Amino acid sequence: MTQARLRVYILSLFLIAALIAVSTFSAFVPTPFTFRVMGVYWLFSLLYYHLRVNSRRGSTSIEYGINYNLSLILFTGPFGLFLFEAVYRLAGYLYKKKTKTDEPDEGIQSFYNVGSFVIQGTAAYYVYQWLLPWFDGNLVAFWLLVFLLIAVTAVLSDLFLLGVFGLLGDIRTRADAAAFLKERSILDMAKTSFSNGLLLLFLEQRNWTAIIGLFVLNYLVSQSYLVKAQIAQDKHERNKYEHMAYTDFLTGLHNRAYMEMKMKELEKTKETIGIVVADIDKFKTINDTYNHSVGDRVIQHFAAALKEKSGPDDILARSGGEEFTMFLRGRSYETCLALVEELRRQVERDTVEAEFRDETKRIAYTASFGLYFFTEQEEVPIEKGYIYADQLLLESKQLGRNRITANAGQQRESG
Repeated sequence: MTQARLRVYILSLFLIAALIAVSTFSAFVPTPFTFRVMGVYWLFSLLYYHLRVNSRRGSTSIEYGINYNLSLILFTGPFGLFLFEAVYRLAGYLYKKKTKTDEPDEGIQSFYNVGSFVIQGTAAYYVYQWLLPWFDGNLVAFWLLVFLLIAVTAVLSDLFLLGVFGLLGDIRTRADAAAFLKERSILDMAKTSFSNGLLLLFLEQRNWTAIIGLFVLNYLVSQSYLVKAQIAQDKHERNKYEHMAYTDFLTGLHNRAYMEMKMKELEKTKETIGIVVADIDKFKTINDTYNHSVGDRVIQHFAAALKEKSGPDDILARSGGEEFTMFLRGRSYETCLALVEELRRQVERDTVEAEFRDETKRIAYTASFGLYFFTEQEEVPIEKGYIYADQLLLESKQLGRNRITANAGQQRESG
């Protein structure tokens, strides 16, 4: 039923546009120059076709691109624009069919584009005819008029789209409609006004050099923008996938793959680093007593405590199930030991709130730590330093848990 109403709505727009075109045929002057102008518009519109950007709102696909319809309708009248849009949309439809990039409702979308563009263009055409005597001869007034006409077409375009969204249920409230209307860019409207205003002036002067030059310039600028946008998009995608590859999604911290990559980088810096391996005590008991969801909350709580104590230059990663590794940079051995002791005490006195069997439980837990102070004079790789820290953690577990076992060169301390 919804699709049927949408088709009636779109075909109504198209029929209104066709009636407008027929009724204004007398304003169309079929001279060789007029057809050459339309041919140039068709040519460059087809060249611009790959520069169009498709965006989706709900189930609706919206196509954005360079639009020179205002200058064309002001020069050829509504019939000229209808003829241009009909041929252009038909060519686009056939191209998408041939390349198999068409959408299931591509045909009805073409009718919508012809209808909506001709109706909104016609409104601008008659506003122009009405106001031109008052604005004629004043260059500033001319540009204000062109911007006003672009604003008229933009408002009508948005209203037509709201009709589509409303029928499809993609916009249900006034707030949704208002948010959509606010998406219209004033800067884009200004650029469209400038291009169409210049084209109209050049058409009236029959200045082919300027007309072709403006089309080519806009194409090159748009192509450059598209390339830069694509590069930025590719970089964003790479960063997103890299973030996914190096992120532990339970805690939001880095994962072991990231830690191993950073260890290779640290190997080259030959700096002094406090390597801390931390592990939640009796974590299996927590899982067995409650469930894995509660266990996850404990892991998240511990991760947050570690992150709170980490500095901007430190490296923190979840290196195992309930095990985490910290690389404390730019600190002395004593400072590292004091930081870890403060962290141990904080974990010992805090509790975790978690839902279990429809009740909020407060769960206490402790953690054990191994600290190996890796100095610039170390003759072993930093991966070995990490293994030493892991062995120190194991000693903490064997000595009763909830403690720190630390090593600074030849010195061994426990806390």
